[in-house]
Order: sequence, then structure tokens, then C-alpha cells
Amino acid sequence: MRRTITIFNRELASYFTTPLAYVFIIIFLVLGGILTFFAGNFFERGQADLQPFFAYHPWLYLVLMPALSMRLWAEERQSGTIELFLTLPIRLGEAVIGKFLAAWCFAGIALLLTFPFWLTVNFLGAPDNGVILAGYIGSWLLAGAMLAIGAAVSAVTKNQIIAFVVTAAFTFVLTAAGTSLVLGIFRDWAPAWVVAGVAAASLYRHFNAMTRGVIELPDLIYFVSVIIAFLAANAILVDLTKAE
Repeated sequence: MRRTITIFNRELASYFTTPLAYVFIIIFLVLGGILTFFAGNFFERGQADLQPFFAYHPWLYLVLMPALSMRLWAEERQSGTIELFLTLPIRLGEAVIGKFLAAWCFAGIALLLTFPFWLTVNFLGAPDNGVILAGYIGSWLLAGAMLAIGAAVSAVTKNQIIAFVVTAAFTFVLTAAGTSLVLGIFRDWAPAWVVAGVAAASLYRHFNAMTRGVIELPDLIYFVSVIIAFLAANAILVDLTKAE
């Protein structure tokens, strides 16, 4: 655990030693505000909630989470430091978990900095803060799932742009699978169990349930399972490609 914490601290500090952290946070806050107040018609709705804020998170994360995860392993491979990094007295699993937790924590910091949205909605009305809290939890879990996917993709390429594009495409498929547009296509010809399977695999569906204030065990299990599965794949892929 101490070694994992050491890697976590090293990776998290590395975000703030470059402009990456500040650019990411600024873009996230600015785009979040634009989508909430303009595209989401926050004031025109006349309702004291943060549904317009959370509604665009899956689509916002399709760009931002791959941008955050693309450097996790691709940068190590591109610079040739992955061999040196893995010769340190640490286990591969500790390195994978430490790097992931640092990225996930950084995403959480960016999410916490959106607290002015919460203050605004409480100033304007009397929202259900339990629902808002559930939305924040769902958003953080969604970010974690996308980062885990991105970390696994980043482990197989030296090119950060390729890692970004592949991660964005993969997470888009998993996100869009739960939308009515995609499910409607399957309903026209596929059996009910296929439609249910496509919907169950969707990041959007499980996140959307949480933004309504419903935190159910199946949704938590889904996000935790996605994170664990892709972190395991991450470790396997790093081990297989570390000599390339």
C-alpha cells in the first residue's frame, strides 16, 4: 500500500508541474458552464436542480477523460522510461493502481471545483441536495470507468493521439449504447434479451439513473466491475508490451 501511495503522490504531483492540470480544469469548468446555462437552458427551465449540468457530462467526458488518460502509459513508452519504471521495487499492480488513482483523483478535484453550480442552485431555490450528491457520485464513477478504459488503451501504444482517439471511440460506443436512438435500432430486429444486454452495457444508462437520485447496487457493481476489468487488462497489456 505504501508503494501505491508513493506512485499516486508522484503521478498526481506531475499533473500540477505542467500546464496540463490548469488547462484541463479551466476547459472543464468553462464547457460545463456553457452547456449548463446555455445548451441546458438552466434559467429558462425554472427548476432548482442540476439536471442540465449532469446531462452533458457523458458527452463532455468523451473528450476530456481520453485527454487525461492518454498519457498514463503512452508517455512512459514513448520516452522509453517504462522499462526503468518497472524495474523499481514495485509490483506491476501497484503501478497500475497508483497511476489510475492519481488520474481519478485529479478528475475528482476538477469535479469538486464545480461547487459554484451547487451554490447557485441553492441560492435560486430549494433543490434536493441528496439527488445532487447522487449525481456527483455518478459523475465521478463515470469518469473512473472512462479513465480505466483509457489507461488500458494507453498501455498498448506509444502515440498519445492514437490512445486519445481509440479511447474516445470506445467510450462513445459504450455511452451511446444506452440512448433511445441506438436501442430503437436494435428493437426493430433483435430479441428482447439482446436489447436488454446492449442497454445494460451502457455507461450512459447507469450514470443517468444516478443523476435522478437513485443509487442502486447494480449500477455501483457495473462501474466497479468496469474499472476492475480494465485495470486488470491494463496490467496484462503493460506486461505484454513493456519490451516493445
